[in-house]
Amino acid sequence: QGQLVESGGGLVQPGGSLRLSCQASGFTFSHYVMSWYRQAPGKERELVARVTSISGSTSYADSVKGRFSISRDNAKDTVYLQMNNLKPEDTALYYCNADSVYSRMIYWGQGTQVTVSS
Repeated sequence: QGQLVESGGGLVQPGGSLRLSCQASGFTFSHYVMSWYRQAPGKERELVARVTSISGSTSYADSVKGRFSISRDNAKDTVYLQMNNLKPEDTALYYCNADSVYSRMIYWGQGTQVTVSS
């Protein structure tokens, strides 16, 4: 079965940076659109960034445009989220998501906590 394991979360001051990683296993990574979602306490889960399977085209939530960058390495079965100029409102549990291009298979990671606070 497929698995996603996130890492890289932590506590950072406003204006700081973090790089999240998501290691995939058990499925053909290049056949999946990869996304990062986040969920803050008391709020719904929201899409943060997405990268397509082959072309690597990216899209972002308006709230993170210009500050976050998603990328993928199909040779390493890994997707990254570079987060710069972090704000307190970026505090959330960040989840990695894999959505198959060829089927209805979807995988979720367990999440990694990002806390932005002084």
